[in-house]
Amino acid sequence: MQIFMDWSASNFDWNRARGFLVTAQEGSLSAAARALGTTQSTLSRQVSALEEELGVVLFERVGRGLELTPSGQELLEHVQKMGDGAKAMALAAAGQSQTLEGKVRVSASQAIALFQLPRIVSKLRQEQPGIQFEILASDSTSDLLHREADIAIRHYQPTEQTLIAKKIRESPTHLYAAPAYLERIGNPRSIKDLTHAEFIGFDDSDRFIKVLREHGLNLSKENFNIVTANTLVQWEFVKQGLGIGLIPANIAEAETGIIRIFPEFEPLMIPLWLVAHRELQSNRRIRYAFDRLAEELV
Repeated sequence: MQIFMDWSASNFDWNRARGFLVTAQEGSLSAAARALGTTQSTLSRQVSALEEELGVVLFERVGRGLELTPSGQELLEHVQKMGDGAKAMALAAAGQSQTLEGKVRVSASQAIALFQLPRIVSKLRQEQPGIQFEILASDSTSDLLHREADIAIRHYQPTEQTLIAKKIRESPTHLYAAPAYLERIGNPRSIKDLTHAEFIGFDDSDRFIKVLREHGLNLSKENFNIVTANTLVQWEFVKQGLGIGLIPANIAEAETGIIRIFPEFEPLMIPLWLVAHRELQSNRRIRYAFDRLAEELV
């Protein structure tokens, strides 16, 4: 015999469960209250009420923070599943929207957000003025599964099966430097002359250095005394004459006064992927934005 829970008779308060979950994640009532947009006293009452309702102690105070009790740790797993279920329901509901009005959140690197998206978003806004775009400009990866963004523009192919990805293009990166820096190191005439040059890198890992060596640059970590994951900062350091940079051609060649050195150097090709959660592909405005971005980013 199958047993169904009588939800109408349940007094379980979902807001209390959410308060417990966020407090556990944040480690303190004050941080959790800020995350939830409520007051610390309100959140404290919710957590206390949940403890009383369940008949267990969920937290114990350690210094200025809170730590889960064994009972709290055991119940946290179940509440996390509830939170994931709520996010999945919101995602499914968002996927059913058929209107071309509303917000579309697009995550992109700072370089793409600055150099490419203004023109594209302007064009899309003229076509569909009912769509509002929120641009999340960050060199960190947004979590599409938890709705940090609707669409992401990335430089790598995602592995999650719940994501839909389309490869847009591969962009060449070349060696660029300020004339003053090249003069300072004796105006090198060949790739071999760069053995002791300073490079402004976005990575000094062995993997990256190996790739550069395969392209004829005999470099080591000693060549990368300035490293930044931010392409815009890297580009500014190159322009200021602090070293040589591997910069996307569409960024570098829009700048005057910077030299592309050694045209024979084989460019490193950087892939560009457009990614969205497959649930959102049934959402008309997300579908529209996805398709138009794919066309305009080529």
